Amino acid sequence: MTARTRSFNEVLLSVENISLSFGGVKALSDISFDIAKGEIRAIIGPNGAGKSSMLNCINGFYHPQEGAITYKGVRRSQMRPHEAAEQGIARTFQNIALFRGMSTLDNIMTGRNLRMKTGLFWQALHVGPAAREEIEHRQAVEKIIDFLEIQHIRKVPVGQLPYGLQKRVELGRALAAQPELLLLDEPMAGMNIEEKQDMCRFVLDVNDEFGTTICLIEHDMGVVMDISDRVVVLDYGKKIGDGVPDEIKNNQAVIDAYLGVSH
Repeated sequence: MTARTRSFNEVLLSVENISLSFGGVKALSDISFDIAKGEIRAIIGPNGAGKSSMLNCINGFYHPQEGAITYKGVRRSQMRPHEAAEQGIARTFQNIALFRGMSTLDNIMTGRNLRMKTGLFWQALHVGPAAREEIEHRQAVEKIIDFLEIQHIRKVPVGQLPYGLQKRVELGRALAAQPELLLLDEPMAGMNIEEKQDMCRFVLDVNDEFGTTICLIEHDMGVVMDISDRVVVLDYGKKIGDGVPDEIKNNQAVIDAYLGVSH
């Protein structure tokens, strides 16, 4: 696989001079970059560089002290997580956050909650509009299960699944929300080579077939250079590189801080 070379014209989200501190610790310092509609944008850097903090700012888990984020043309200094979700931003986490006692199907169904229109009364009765709506949502979830090739575990409690399949279920739950922007926090961490290859394929297919814009954090530089359109590099909360993969792997500041040798 070789690095992708694509061009994009429309900015979906821009990060503008974001600074974030926890007490006396500066997690992010004056960070700016954009994510183009339809691209796969990677954020890389050593541990503690501020990568997950950046994703947390984008989807509203953290509120930066300085700067703003513009999403779909609307500039915001703060956004709450439920507002981000309602506006089409979905997220997976570095540590798997699934309901371990629930089946694969039911876990992915939880990703449809924001799209359910009937009230709790009808949902409790499970008749009329609520019954029709659940059928529609289950059909959408079944398509995701087929897409991710996890039909054989659809009724298995996720706590019984191997790690790689749990990560795939978490991706499915995020996809169930039909996001415009999908934030992936180390989607391939802890996977073996075969599992990484499968996840790479699914990430590329989500981008190509669904048209979903993706922003991912990943430590495997082979993966990053192969599937990303552009890469932003953080180090100790500061941006030290931003560009296409070929520019990043030949950037001396990035080599010194993170890559170690020319990739």
